[in-house]
Amino acid sequence: MIEVDGLAKLYGDFVAVSGLSFTVRPGEVMGLVGPNGAGKTTTLRCLAGVIPAARGALRICGFDLARDPLAAKQRLAYFPDEPRLFDYLTVWQHLIFIARVYQVRDYERLGRQLLAELELADKADKLPGELSRGMKQKLIIACGLLHSPQAMFFDEPLTGLDPVGIRRMKDTITRRAESGAAIIVSSHLLHLVEELCSHILILKNGQMVVHGTLAEVRQRFAESAPDASLETVFLRATGNAEELTSPSAPSKVT
Repeated sequence: MIEVDGLAKLYGDFVAVSGLSFTVRPGEVMGLVGPNGAGKTTTLRCLAGVIPAARGALRICGFDLARDPLAAKQRLAYFPDEPRLFDYLTVWQHLIFIARVYQVRDYERLGRQLLAELELADKADKLPGELSRGMKQKLIIACGLLHSPQAMFFDEPLTGLDPVGIRRMKDTITRRAESGAAIIVSSHLLHLVEELCSHILILKNGQMVVHGTLAEVRQRFAESAPDASLETVFLRATGNAEELTSPSAPSKVT
């Protein structure tokens, strides 16, 4: 479970996130969406312990991230939008390194399964410099899943993937949720969020605009169209409803 109570993050006098509270339960996938600069990546980085929160309580599977960071981080995985790998470790050596850090005993079996699932089995001996952008993204996912985390944070997980890779990534996320993981997916691709997520949290200027199930959010912002797309809901919720009448209304929010 992911529990956030009153999260705030400041950079000097600038308030990046303010008063954010929500819960993601096992088996739920929450879509974190908002305009550029809304505070999505800052929120995920705070939840992963990459940067400290200014205020608020963050709990991962019952462990307070500030008071017991090791126990909390052992149960989470953060997948940033930009893959960062070791230049001189092969794909398989990356998994060995992660296995040692997290003390994963059955890493060989689990690692081979992940490489097969993510279509990297034939790249096991390759260095990052020999991989495409999408393959690097897949390797980051494989490393993050090796210790079977119970809480997962995905920041733009489809960047650089081809159509087959996109389909497999969706399946990977769905499968982990069905196995009981609590998951947050941040993306500008609203069709992805609509397809994958059970819940939605919309941020604007670092503050929550709306949070709830897809049905609840639609009921609040879709007016007389209960089957309105998430794009329509997003534009209304963020004060951009005029875009709905534009002849060049976007198919995604960037």
